Amino acid sequence: MLTLVLIGLLGGLITAVSPCILPVLPVVFLASGTAGKPPPDAHSTGTTAVEAAGGEVLLHSPPETAVRPHRNRRPYAVVVGLVLSFGFFTLLGVTIVSALGLPEDILRHTGLALLVLIGLGLLFPPVERLLEKPFSRMPQRPVNKDGSALVLGLGLGLLYVPCAGPVLAAITVAGARGEISADIIALTLSFATGTAVPLLAFALAGHRVAERVAAFRTRARGLRITAGILMIALATALALDLTTALQRALPDYTATAQRTVEDNEIARQKLSGLYDDSNKELSRCQDGADELRSCGQAPPLEDIDSWLNTPGNRPLDLASLRGKVVLVDFWTYSCINCQRAAPHLRGWDRAYHDAGLRIIGVHSPEFAFEKKRGNVAAEARKLGVTWPVALDNELTTFNNYRNRFWPAKYLIDADGTVRYFTFGEGQYDRTEHMIRDLLRRADPTVTLPAPTDRAMDDLTKGRTPETYLSTHRIRGYTGTPLTDGTPTRYRFPQRPLPLNRISLDGTWTAGYEHFTAGPDARLALTYHAKNANIVLAGTGRVEVLVNGTPTRTLTISATPTLHRLTDDDNARTARLELRIGEGIQAYALTFG
Repeated sequence: MLTLVLIGLLGGLITAVSPCILPVLPVVFLASGTAGKPPPDAHSTGTTAVEAAGGEVLLHSPPETAVRPHRNRRPYAVVVGLVLSFGFFTLLGVTIVSALGLPEDILRHTGLALLVLIGLGLLFPPVERLLEKPFSRMPQRPVNKDGSALVLGLGLGLLYVPCAGPVLAAITVAGARGEISADIIALTLSFATGTAVPLLAFALAGHRVAERVAAFRTRARGLRITAGILMIALATALALDLTTALQRALPDYTATAQRTVEDNEIARQKLSGLYDDSNKELSRCQDGADELRSCGQAPPLEDIDSWLNTPGNRPLDLASLRGKVVLVDFWTYSCINCQRAAPHLRGWDRAYHDAGLRIIGVHSPEFAFEKKRGNVAAEARKLGVTWPVALDNELTTFNNYRNRFWPAKYLIDADGTVRYFTFGEGQYDRTEHMIRDLLRRADPTVTLPAPTDRAMDDLTKGRTPETYLSTHRIRGYTGTPLTDGTPTRYRFPQRPLPLNRISLDGTWTAGYEHFTAGPDARLALTYHAKNANIVLAGTGRVEVLVNGTPTRTLTISATPTLHRLTDDDNARTARLELRIGEGIQAYALTFG
């Protein structure tokens, strides 16, 4: 359990400095700073007065006798309230709301209401006294006078929507499914504690600025009014979802640190131990692997509350999509990382839908308010999500796929086998490459458009690009000019072929969809990759030579099928020559 606690603590620390928590930082800063020391000439007229600046308490009996002011605890009260509220309701909020039959977004609306009340309290002192009144019944300690700060923290905890990683995913799944164990409680407490440390540092910074900057001491009332207006404005912005534009514009600068802490080998073992042993075959796949793998049959989409974007909003069964390549995208609409991934999904849907790609969005809510169907439908429209969306409100399907991230993408081949997955943002070029590879395997004759994501990642950098053996689409051809539709004798160039260049020798009939081999047909190219592949059809044999040395012989006797030509552990540059039997049709060359 100690390792699990350490993972939760470090995960919380990283989460608390991620872009997703930016909306609450100004409130934490100002709420702590509005308790600055009052100006020297300030006087109180009652026996107990909460000064206009917020947290200093002076006792007068008579007025000329003063008790030493207590240490201001507003920063601690704000952060304690936030962490308690966030930890409690993340783990138990769904269960409580469901048991009481309350609306799914009641907690979020409560948080917005508390934020508005605190803002009104800063604007109108009678409202603040009303908020602090419940704490006046507690034993009279100075901290009780910071009750409004604690209420503010409790409200912020209901609005706190951090970027979810494996730790928060494990907590959320356990809470949604009511599977709360000692390990889950320890993980939740350690995560909340880790989250508190950076937030407390920020709150104390606000308090220290208020103490040291003269403007805070001499214009306390004006600053309280400013803070009150800001809090009400923030509540309005959160209610109208206006803060997400800023969050989407910022890079996810904590992603690398989060993966290092929460998705290393030890963390995966500890966190996966919180799940059951179902669908363990998925562990054969690795996040963002550079090749397709066989990771077991895709788990069904189970316990789906309802569907969007299907005919009549009827359920969709994965079995009905056999023969298609399916991308299952796990997302939740308040997740900034998911929102930033949406444009790539839209591009793939436009580019590859006609070629056989089907995208299914599985909306697995991180928080209770994300369960509401109307909210999901509205946000899906904003993001341009037109593909089917399954509302996985109990996170059953999320759990079945042994998922740990929002967003997460699983690629399923035409036979229903999971072949690839990737967690979080990024690796879009790699994912698109895998989509194209699976589409060709499902239908070797398919014609694919140019890739939608042009920038190449480390996997594809320097690698020979794919090329079609088509008179209109061949890439890097050199040698005898191509003749369309007529058997023609071709000759290799006398000079060595440069990198990424392809040439023909012997008799070939070049066509729009494929090249057909005639007598003595040969094909040569210089490539750089780990492996080379070709789509062939017909009947006959193909001899493969690498740098002039025969390496294998392929027996062709089928409709268009993808064949592996070379397979190396590392990318290398080599000259590939194919001696192709007469009548065999060649469609495309791909490289991995």
